[in-house]
Formats: sequence, structure tokens, C-alpha cells
Amino acid sequence: MEPRQPDLSAVTQATDPSGGPFRDNAEESVTNTQIPYIVQNPYDDNDSALGDDASIASSSESLTDSIFEHRALHGRTYQVSKTTEYWGPNDEEQNEGLDLAHALITMLIGDRLFEAPLERPPANVLDIGTGTGLWAIDMADMYPAASVIGTDISPIQPNWVPPNCNFYIEDAQLDWTFERSTFDFVHIRALYGSINDWGKLYRQAYDALVPGGWIEDFEFTIHLHSDAPHVRDDPQHIFKRWAAIFYEASERLNRTLRIGNNGTIRRLLEEAGFEDVKQKYYQVPVGGWSSDPVYRKIGLYNLAFMEQSLEGFALFLLREIMGWQYERVQLFLVEMRSEIRNAKIRPFYLMTNAYARKPV
Repeated sequence: MEPRQPDLSAVTQATDPSGGPFRDNAEESVTNTQIPYIVQNPYDDNDSALGDDASIASSSESLTDSIFEHRALHGRTYQVSKTTEYWGPNDEEQNEGLDLAHALITMLIGDRLFEAPLERPPANVLDIGTGTGLWAIDMADMYPAASVIGTDISPIQPNWVPPNCNFYIEDAQLDWTFERSTFDFVHIRALYGSINDWGKLYRQAYDALVPGGWIEDFEFTIHLHSDAPHVRDDPQHIFKRWAAIFYEASERLNRTLRIGNNGTIRRLLEEAGFEDVKQKYYQVPVGGWSSDPVYRKIGLYNLAFMEQSLEGFALFLLREIMGWQYERVQLFLVEMRSEIRNAKIRPFYLMTNAYARKPV
């Protein structure tokens, strides 16, 4: 076996939404150009470098402790209040998935909370769709002189927070209650499938920002990929059927899951009036199959995040919107879990981050 490094010459193309690889009709042809891995001996069924279900499960069991160790690097550990229900699940299992997502995204962007090139420490920060509030809490710790506000439609944030951090119940799809030109930085994350008018969302963020202020939006895509020929070339593979049915469900609900695809965020930010718009794509492993220790850890967090979140993601859309029976949903989930746990096919998917500045 030999380590396989990513083809760096292809990374620019893979991360440039204007280059074409992520048009709808090219979505199925995404190949891994960023994640290092070990080339498997096809005659060796016990390739420990790739890992197996047991070893990945064992690694995942330790993630609860390691996520808090990671959080301690940013200054605190905490408890999260998990009580209120709304249309999407926000029970303990789902909220733990959000916490895992925060940890893996922080690692993915270089142990940072954002990528926007802020010229100075922000004075007023707004976190839209704050979820369990971890990002807002970390920002408040990092910038103790700043006022950090997190909004969400569900009160699942912790009761104890830094004195410069406040949470409010507010629906980002309604007219915002903040005065114009209030914030230096507006942060959005993982609202895919939740917004019926993304153009309006970005325009309201534009109005809420001071001239020269920045917006950043980090979103997930839902189409998993593999370079394994039997996955890549099978039009009926679970990865493709999974994406297709959820795309259809979200369109019926008028809350697209395609916001992260094909440079859409960049286009909508430009239409809202922003300048210096940048959008990049990350290829993110699912499971611990990468030969790179950082990617391996990210992949383990990502697998744990998906294990925690898949059922909550699927139940509402498939049962209530698509009319599936509960048993059919569970069989679909079993098939999906089996493939995301299969380290030998090296599954991955795209995450995207975009940031832009309001003109001075």
C-alpha cells in the first residue's frame, strides 16, 4: 500500500464554483481531489489502514470526551438545555449532532470560527440559526468586548453563557427586528432545507450590516460521493437515491436543500449587493479512512454527526412530505448507514463556505 495524496492541481477547480464541476448535470461526477488516503490492496480484506466498522465505532465512542477537550481549547465546557420541540427534531440526539458538526467545521477551517477577513475585532455580531449556540458562545469568548447575539426558532441554547452573549427567539424568514447598520459580522450556518427565500435572507443581512461589514454562510450538501466504480457508476446507488428523494421533498416544501450547490450562495450574495464575494468547497470524508490525521479526525466526527442526525433529518421529510411509511424510512436509513460506515469505498461529500462584504 502507498499513501495517496490529493491532486493539488485539481483543488482550485474543485473549490471554484465558477469553474463548472458543480453544475447540476455534473454533480454525480465529483471525485476526491483533496483528501489523502491509503491505496488499498484489493486482495487484502483486513486493511487496517482503512479501518473497519468495529474500529470506527470504537473511535466514535470516544468523541464525546474529545469534543469537550476540543472545546476546552476555546475556554469552556458547558451543558445544553434540550427541552423544546418544533417541526424538526431538537431532542438530545439531534442537538448532540449539531455540537459534533460545530467541532468538525471548526477543525475543517483550520481551528477557526470563521474565514471572512475581518479587518478589526467585531463590535456587534449576529448568529442566525444559532442552534445550540456553540458558535456564538465561542465568538463571545474570543471577543469579550463584542456583543454577540444568536437567534433561533427554538430555545435550545444553554442557560449559562458569557455576559456578552445573548440568545433570542426569532424566525429569520420573517422581517428582522434589528435596526439597519447594526452589525459588523453576520454569521449563518447549516440552514439548508430551512429557508423559503434565500435572496430575502441575504438582503436582510445586508441591511443589518454596517458599511464594510461581513457576512459568512457555511452550508452542507446532501449528495455523498465515492470514487469506487461500483458506487460511482451505479445510478441506483443509495447515495444517489438519497439525494434525489430529499431534493424532491425539499422542493415540495419550498425550502431547498440545494443552496450549497453550484455556487448558488455566491450568486445570491452578489444579487443582494455584496462585494468581494468568495465561495469555496471542501471535500469532507465520512469515517476514519484518510491517511492524514486531521482529515481522519474530521471524518470520524463527521460519521458520528451523521449517525446522530440521519433519522431526524429523514423522518419529517420522508413521512410528512413524501408520505412514506415508517418501516420504509427505517429500511432506507439502514441502507444509508451501511454505506457511510463502509470505509473501503471512502465516502465523502461537499461542504461550502461563502463570505462577502457590504460596500463601504
